[in-house]
Amino acid sequence: MPMTDHPEDLAPPIVIEGLVNRFGDFTVHEGLDLTVQRGEILGVVGGSGSGKSVLMRSIIGLQRPSAGRIDVLGRTITELDLEQGIGVRRRWGVLFQGGALFSTLTVGENVEVPLRKYYPNLSSELRHEIARYKVILTGLPESAVAKYPSELSGGMRKRAGLARALALDPELLFLDEPTAGLDPIGAANFDRLTRELKETLGLTVFLITHDLDTLYEICDRVAVIADKKIIGVGTIPELIATGHPWIEEYFNGPRGRAAQASHQRHHVADGG
Repeated sequence: MPMTDHPEDLAPPIVIEGLVNRFGDFTVHEGLDLTVQRGEILGVVGGSGSGKSVLMRSIIGLQRPSAGRIDVLGRTITELDLEQGIGVRRRWGVLFQGGALFSTLTVGENVEVPLRKYYPNLSSELRHEIARYKVILTGLPESAVAKYPSELSGGMRKRAGLARALALDPELLFLDEPTAGLDPIGAANFDRLTRELKETLGLTVFLITHDLDTLYEICDRVAVIADKKIIGVGTIPELIATGHPWIEEYFNGPRGRAAQASHQRHHVADGG
């Protein structure tokens, strides 16, 4: 885990208490509580419209909650204005759905965007070198630095988006449906990369997904959103033991049983 000068580093990096998100008369979250532990990959699941992405946007300050408190890396995000939040925002990275790359910029230029924003005094040479390193770190060939997003496959675009998310050496990494649209091999490779980066860089990962293979293979714990709040958080066996109907259907349905069997086969093959 990286050494830092922040005294709050021993505390959980994300603590959410009583979160409420409303859009007009529609309530997405009502009294949602969640604590993310340092150094874990936390998978976040829930049905369509349960507010997974709204939750992530609330944590990173893109969605102002109607009520509640969100502490991230020792700072209360819900009380910070844009200027006050700069110090904490550069300590996390975000991979949005689809990569969300700027189509008119090369991959390298995309990775440089947060460097330009938060460290405007860096020399262009150093920015280029950091971008090149981050691209290679995510498993892309060095030649990808000069390519435009339209020249990349879907999986490569996601890795390029991940390289940009890692540009500032973050402590927290937010991933929104990172394997959506990838074939099974590509999804498995991205999962493996996520786990390796988490262990190598000492990251805490907040991962929204509906991919049961991802949940079984790389997530340390899983948080389930239903009924406008977190109805359970823990390992998959712990969640199944709660007996909640949605959890039961999700993990013990045909797709869930197939993912569990695949995970068990891989675990045996790896000598576990």
